[in-house]
Amino acid sequence: MENKIEIMKNLIKEIEKHNYNYYVLDNPTISDSEYDKLYYQLVDLEKETGVILDNSPTQRVGDQVLDKFEKKRHAVPLYSLNKVRDFADLEKWVSDMQTLSPNTLFALEYKFDGLQIVIEYNNGKFISATTRGNGTIGEDVSLQIKTIKSVPLSIDFKDRLIVQGECMMTNKNFELYNKTADEKLKNPRNAAAGAVRNLDPKETAKRNLDYFCYSILLCENKNFTSQLEMNEFLKKNGFQTGEFFKICKNAKEIEQEISKIDEIKSKLDVMIDGMVIKINDTVNREKIGFTAKFPKWAVAFKFSAMETSTYLESVSWQVGRSGRVTPIANLEPVELAGATIKRATLNNIEDIKKKGVLEKSRVFVRRSNEVIPEIMGLAEKYDYSKEIIAPEYCPSCQHKLIMKGPLLYCENKYGCKEQVIDRIAHFCSREAFNIEGVSEKSIESFYNSLSINRPSDLFDLKMEDLLKLDNFKEKKAQNMLNSIKNSKNIDFYRFIFALGIPEVGVKTAKDIAKKYFNFDNLKNASYEDILSVNDIGPIIAQNIYDFFRDYENICEIERLFAHGIVIKEVQVNKNLYFEGKTFVITGTLSKPRNEFESIIENLGAKTSSSVSSKTNFVLCGENAGSKLDKAKSLGVKIINEEEFNNMIKDFH
Repeated sequence: MENKIEIMKNLIKEIEKHNYNYYVLDNPTISDSEYDKLYYQLVDLEKETGVILDNSPTQRVGDQVLDKFEKKRHAVPLYSLNKVRDFADLEKWVSDMQTLSPNTLFALEYKFDGLQIVIEYNNGKFISATTRGNGTIGEDVSLQIKTIKSVPLSIDFKDRLIVQGECMMTNKNFELYNKTADEKLKNPRNAAAGAVRNLDPKETAKRNLDYFCYSILLCENKNFTSQLEMNEFLKKNGFQTGEFFKICKNAKEIEQEISKIDEIKSKLDVMIDGMVIKINDTVNREKIGFTAKFPKWAVAFKFSAMETSTYLESVSWQVGRSGRVTPIANLEPVELAGATIKRATLNNIEDIKKKGVLEKSRVFVRRSNEVIPEIMGLAEKYDYSKEIIAPEYCPSCQHKLIMKGPLLYCENKYGCKEQVIDRIAHFCSREAFNIEGVSEKSIESFYNSLSINRPSDLFDLKMEDLLKLDNFKEKKAQNMLNSIKNSKNIDFYRFIFALGIPEVGVKTAKDIAKKYFNFDNLKNASYEDILSVNDIGPIIAQNIYDFFRDYENICEIERLFAHGIVIKEVQVNKNLYFEGKTFVITGTLSKPRNEFESIIENLGAKTSSSVSSKTNFVLCGENAGSKLDKAKSLGVKIINEEEFNNMIKDFH
């Protein structure tokens, strides 16, 4: 029995090591099947012995569903952070700190936009996790937080330790979840907060959350001299601290780093709403002290607001290329995250009712990751505010609308002007057939004057047709006809994307093209086979399968082929040197980024949007930002465009 317990302890240690490599370092060192073998060996031993150790990874998702959350008093009171409004305020604060702590350095970190969680350990084991609450009393969410695989259940440090961090859902995991979810999540922050506050830990686990640790509130029998030392201690004990941590000497350096992050924040995999600046020297922190609410030795620099409130003047209904009719809020213009916002999505009629949004009311609006702004809820209603009612007839063609779940659709596919324009514009877009000069305005003219209502009709256009239209002279018409003709030889993934299959973006189109190589393979693929494609869930698989079983879709594709469209079959020239390697592209290069991505992927390598220890090469152009800095800090090989071309010459 003792021998089996010892084996279980070793298995737990090994599994947690691999969890750390995979979830924290983003650097798996064994395959999924090898990991499963270790995990199920532990499961079998637990069944055989009847013993489950406290730190067993099998207990990350327990069977216990809570009736309610229990209140819990924090062992160490939590403070808020004072904020600086601009660089002038920041410079004054830095000057004050330099007076109180001469020659001090400053630690700069992300200000995560998540749910604050405090976790306690003792004797190297996870004890509890608590929400921030009011800073004195929070709620015990231990079972929920144990489901997060980047939260270590056991650590090397054996004395009492209390850490503070942010529970987050990364943008990547948010998108993956929404691909297969029946009810799509609204944004990563709400997704994380909702998951942690779910009484059933199994539901929490489905969100695949992360935990980023940034502070040590209590560490018995150990003193730290700096924030840098704290950060290293956290990483050494298996905590994820986020990809950005910088030591700066003065206000100028801090401002330069903040400006860099402000430019790229929408491209990060985590939501941040600012930066946190702390005195690095912890000894002087004690001397500088606290106010009743804030530590004096730390401040937050907030980026431009991502959420605000404004007046909802009216609601219009917009018809997309799939026939879906979406409500759009027309707003009193408001400045938000560096842009003037006049319109925002309301998603669907069920979402409107759920949020209690009314026409002629004040609403909360949020803009995140540079996507279309979204109405988050009702801020204030008035006596004259009124209910938003879904239309019965299409606002574009007056065709009777149908309801599919919470969504409205117009099925007048080729007679609905807005649908036709949107569909043809998508077909002509840069990532699709890349037909230059075809704007929405020109497509509207084609529809009104030339009865063009399908993408295939574009290939019937003649000079005399175009010269009948306003604003078309011979040179412009000839350029457009040349562009249409030149588009006929097309990459397979571009063709797939151009078809406008619901929820199939460029990345999914590339994944499909790699799997099937040519159109016939894709057209004849079964639902189960499509589902096996990387990152495709049941909803998208069904969309693809249904698309190629729709008679009108197939007829349109046959028309395209009859007009001489030739799909370039995928030629994957895999090379042993490139196969399995990961590239990150950053900065401005001589050609569009997607051209470099195609070259890399056709050589058997892959591209990633973020630099990690798994990255093999960073292809760097002009004006590269934080990705270049991270590559240098991790020792990743950095190459310029000339070196990249030489690599291709040598190995292609």
